[in-house]
Amino acid sequence: MGLVSVFGNEVDEFYEKLLEGESGIGPIDRFDASKLPTRFAGQIRGFSSEGYIDGKNDRRLDDCLRYCLVSGKKALESAGIGVGSEELKKIDKVRAGVLVGTGMGGLTVFSDGVQALIEKGHRKITPFFIPYAITNMGSALLAMDVGFMGANYSISTACATSNYCFYAAANHIRAGEADVMIAGGTEAAIIPIGVGGFVACRALSQRNDDPKTASRPWDKGRDGFVMGEGAGVLVMESLEHAMKRDAPIIAEYLGGAVNCDAYHMTDPRADGLGVSSCIKRSLEDARVSPEEVNYINAHATSTLAGDLAEVNAIKQVFKNPKEIKINATKSMIGHCLGASGGLEAIATVKAITTGWLHPSINQFNPEPSVEFDTVANKKQQHEVNVAISNSFGFGGHNSVVVFAPFTP
Repeated sequence: MGLVSVFGNEVDEFYEKLLEGESGIGPIDRFDASKLPTRFAGQIRGFSSEGYIDGKNDRRLDDCLRYCLVSGKKALESAGIGVGSEELKKIDKVRAGVLVGTGMGGLTVFSDGVQALIEKGHRKITPFFIPYAITNMGSALLAMDVGFMGANYSISTACATSNYCFYAAANHIRAGEADVMIAGGTEAAIIPIGVGGFVACRALSQRNDDPKTASRPWDKGRDGFVMGEGAGVLVMESLEHAMKRDAPIIAEYLGGAVNCDAYHMTDPRADGLGVSSCIKRSLEDARVSPEEVNYINAHATSTLAGDLAEVNAIKQVFKNPKEIKINATKSMIGHCLGASGGLEAIATVKAITTGWLHPSINQFNPEPSVEFDTVANKKQQHEVNVAISNSFGFGGHNSVVVFAPFTP
């Protein structure tokens, strides 16, 4: 596993902060947000790519690409096949691929390019405008740096992106087309046009007086989501290949599913049919029954409609809410858009390996219809049997992935 987050670039430190119930949300200081109705986010500060990207490229790259490269290379290190290692040299590069997606792509380079065109004319557009703006370049650059020549592309399904990438990467391995895949999501949209765009959608919380409590999934006082950023990446590998090279296996991906609400650009289906059928199909793919699942890392963005629609859909699949714990990573790091599923998959796997669930913070006045134990405000010990992680995106894209402890 590898990540870039508002809590730094180390997986264990990230999960420690989540277990402590710390909020990573604060005022935006990357640009002047004083005229916006939302002036806070889960903004990454003091990001360093030292040792992972050479200086010249580092100055030039869009943050979306920088986050991808650092999290991808960190994931390889944690898999025992770090860049430059003898172990990496032994990997069959033709059978190793990269699938890191993004919802928005290189938004900074795109925004700067448009501004340069309008203010100074076409000659002032950087030659990197197209390469750094397109969504596939994160996967491409990562492959160039590590030499993986297998399947390589990006998926862009808004906030469902990372889970779509895990699902597709796993299926490449299952189909016998790859032994190893680097998969996940990356996002860096906390810039004027990104925040302004979501403001225009009326999607964001406006709790400027108290940013740390603004992301409050399932709470009656919620007023919209809080933007976040970063990247979350897994190294997925066939069991046979992992055993052969004595890899440090941390969990098992059992299966997943993707589908579409076919209903509305931004709102979820009121009847929950898209989400409930996606969860059911993911469990079928994973070959587990609903009764075996005892932990859900929920999409839970802190929006008025979305939070309850997800819970209602979950109830259609799992008939005994008392036996399942659900939590909301976004309550602390905000909604990292295309990267959210990647960071939440890491939180899910850490719950499996540590036996601790992080809290859902800012649970002041819970919606009575939720009924599940949302691990409110304080971490809980919990032995995870089977876990699912949900991600849904604008356009009605639903994605669910299933993880479990690995038992040799």
